Amino acid sequence: MAVTDEAIAGIKDMIVSGQLGPGDRLPPEKELSERLGLSRSSLREAVKALAVIRVLDVRRGDGTYVTSLEPRLLLEAMSFVVDLHQDDSILEIFAVRRMLEPGATALVAREGSDEQIARIAELVDELGSDPGIEDLVAHDIAFHNRIAGATGNAYLASLLESLSSRTVRARVWRGITEGGSVARTIGEHRAIVDALRRRDPELAAALMVAHVAGVEEWLRRAR
Repeated sequence: MAVTDEAIAGIKDMIVSGQLGPGDRLPPEKELSERLGLSRSSLREAVKALAVIRVLDVRRGDGTYVTSLEPRLLLEAMSFVVDLHQDDSILEIFAVRRMLEPGATALVAREGSDEQIARIAELVDELGSDPGIEDLVAHDIAFHNRIAGATGNAYLASLLESLSSRTVRARVWRGITEGGSVARTIGEHRAIVDALRRRDPELAAALMVAHVAGVEEWLRRAR
């Protein structure tokens, strides 16, 4: 079991056993991490994940609380998870992206202008090394859209933008639940930019295949 999963299970057991009830405030982070025998970083990731599915409510400057746990609230979050993990359409979208985006990236490496490639690189440089999940996802969308736009093919760019927008929730969920995904995404984007700058279409395409396939494979495992 992954460390984050252990932390999630530990908090869940506290709720199920009655140690924590609806509306209760979680113990301080240091105390809770020691009680569960886990690192504070893994505990933070667990809290993020449980907040997404409406089990916990993180109140800035106040603390983290168990929600009301009302069925309506949990079912709303559960519909998100069911849609993400059991609907094969999301995997099919990633499969189409995996087929099309490497070709688009190779085209930009061959025919894109220096200015267009520089604008793609700017997105990576502006992001910083430790962005939040929302900032990373916004950057990821802009990165892929800017590459598609640099192909000069309006139909292809429009299609890829539409496909990319339908995978936002998957990217958010991966960023929250999978350790190292933020640094990995940034590193993969930098490698793609380097291949574009070197005008190496084969390498650029191969890196894009690996980049899109990584999320696709994570989704398959998550299901």
